[in-house]
Amino acid sequence: MNRSEQQSENRLFDVRAPLAEALLHYISEKRTSFHVPGHKNGAVYKQAVQETVGEQQELLHRMAQLLAIDVTEIEGTDDLHHPMGVIAEAQQLAAHCFGAEETHFLVGGSTVGNMALLMSCCSQPGDLILVQRNVHKSVLHALMMAGARAVFLTPRIDKVSGLATAPHIDVLAGALQEYPEAKAVFLTNPNYYGMGIDLRPFAQAAHRHGIPLIVDEAHGAHYGLHPSFPESALAMGTDGVVQSTHKMLSGMTMSAMLHVQGPYVARKRLKQLLTMLQSSSPSYPLMASLDVSRQWIDVKGAQAFEQGLAAAMWLREQMHQLPRFELLVKQEPYVSVEQSEPCGSNDFSAFDNLDPMKVVIREKDDCISGYDLLEKLAEYGCVAEMADLRHVVFVFTLGSTLQDARRLIEALQSIAVSMGNKPSYDGTGTQAITQSIGSLTSSRPHSEPVPFSIYEANVGTTRQVLLQEADGMVAAEAVIPYPPGIPLLYRGETITAASVNELAKLAAAGAKCHDAEDYSLQTIKVYVTKDQMGKGELR
Repeated sequence: MNRSEQQSENRLFDVRAPLAEALLHYISEKRTSFHVPGHKNGAVYKQAVQETVGEQQELLHRMAQLLAIDVTEIEGTDDLHHPMGVIAEAQQLAAHCFGAEETHFLVGGSTVGNMALLMSCCSQPGDLILVQRNVHKSVLHALMMAGARAVFLTPRIDKVSGLATAPHIDVLAGALQEYPEAKAVFLTNPNYYGMGIDLRPFAQAAHRHGIPLIVDEAHGAHYGLHPSFPESALAMGTDGVVQSTHKMLSGMTMSAMLHVQGPYVARKRLKQLLTMLQSSSPSYPLMASLDVSRQWIDVKGAQAFEQGLAAAMWLREQMHQLPRFELLVKQEPYVSVEQSEPCGSNDFSAFDNLDPMKVVIREKDDCISGYDLLEKLAEYGCVAEMADLRHVVFVFTLGSTLQDARRLIEALQSIAVSMGNKPSYDGTGTQAITQSIGSLTSSRPHSEPVPFSIYEANVGTTRQVLLQEADGMVAAEAVIPYPPGIPLLYRGETITAASVNELAKLAAAGAKCHDAEDYSLQTIKVYVTKDQMGKGELR
C-alpha cells in the first residue's frame, strides 16, 4: 500500500463518528425500552405533542427528537467509566485529532477536568501545587478537595490593556527553586480575552523538576487546527490539557475533553478520579456531540474555520472606521533606526499571541463602561460573551458568519452616533487600580504556601481589623479586585506589608473587590490567635 492509499484509508477511518453512529443505530432498531431513563427514548414527549398546541407543541417535539438518543449503558452503547467499545473508539479518534496520547470525554465541562487533573497530582494531604493566581474557581475547588497547599504565581499585567495574562517564566523558575517539593504546575492559557503565551519554557522548567505542567485550555480547543491559530498546549509540551469543546468548537454545553501525553501524569489515578467526579449516568447526547464535533474537524480540516475566521477578520478591518472604539491587539516593540533590537522587548507585551477568533473592544476615551456597552449591544440583538469595566469580548467560531459581523458593526455604528462625550463611569479609577495591581505583581512574584481544605479552617477566631493592623496576620477572606479579577489575597494566605500597602492604594482608587466583607477595604477579616484578641471587632 502506497502513502496516498494509506492516507486515504486513514481518512475514511477518521471521518467515522462511532458513538453517534451507535446511537442512530439504536434508534433505527425501534427497540422497546425496559430500562432507564424514564422518558423511554422520548416517548413521553411524543405523546405530549399530540395533546398540546402552539409553541408548547414545538418545544415538546424538539425535546422528543433530542431524547431519542438519550440512552444509558446498554448493549452497544459502551460505558464511559469502563470504555471498551464505541466510546473507547471515539476517544481514540479524538486523541488522534488533537494530538494527544490519550483523551477522556467530559460531561461536566472543563470544571471536572481541571479538578481531576489537579487532584491526580496530589497523593497526600498537604501536597504543594504551583498555581497561576488568576485561575478558574474549579482549580480552587480541586485544591480544597485534595487538601493541598498552593503557591500562587502572580500573573503579568499587560501595559496597554491592563489585563492579566500568565506569570513570567522567571516567576515559575523562582518558585520551583524555593519549593522543590512541588508536585505540579497549573496554568491557564489562553485567558478569557484570547491572550496567550509560549508554554514551552514552562513545560521544560516543570520537566527539569520531574513534575507535570497542567494547562486549563478551556478557551483554546481550536488551537493548532488552523494555520492562523496559535499552537495548542499539547504541541508545546504540556502533559495534561483540558479543553471546553462546547466553547470554541461545536460540542453541546457542558461537553469537554481532557488530553494527556508523556510520563508525568498519573493516568491510573486520573481515571479513578474521573470516575469519582463524573456522573455514573453520563449524558449520551453530550458524548455524541463530542464525537461529532471531532468528526467535523477530521472531515473539513482547517477549512472548517474559514467562514468564522473571515468574519472576525472583516470585523477587525471595519473597526478602523469606528474611531470611538479600539481593538485589543498585540503591540509590537518599537525598533529605532539606531538599534537592531526592539526597545524594551522583554516586557513590552504580557502575551505572545492573540486568538484571532476573539475580538475584544473598548471605547477608547472611557465614555462608556464595558458593562453598559454590553447592554446597549443586546438592545440591537447582538449578545456578546462577556464584559468587564472597560472591555467587551466577542467570540467567533466555526459557526459564525459574515452576516453576524455585519450586524455587529451596524450596532456599534448606531451606538457610536448616539453616545455622548461625557464619561458614564470613572475610567481614571480603573487605570489607577491597574497600576496598583501592576506594582504589587512586581513586589510579590509568588505567595507563600496557602493551605486549602473542604473543612472549616481551625486556626482561630475571625475578626475584622483595620487594614493597617493586618500585616503578618492570616486572611480569613479572599480579596479580589475587579477588574481584572486577580485574587490579591486568598483565605488562609499570610498578609504582607506589600499587600497592605497596595490594598490601601486600591481602596483610595475606589476599587470594587469581590469576596471582601468590607467593600471599602478599610478593614479586612483575619484569623486571630489568643495574643491578638485585643485587636479589632469580633465577628
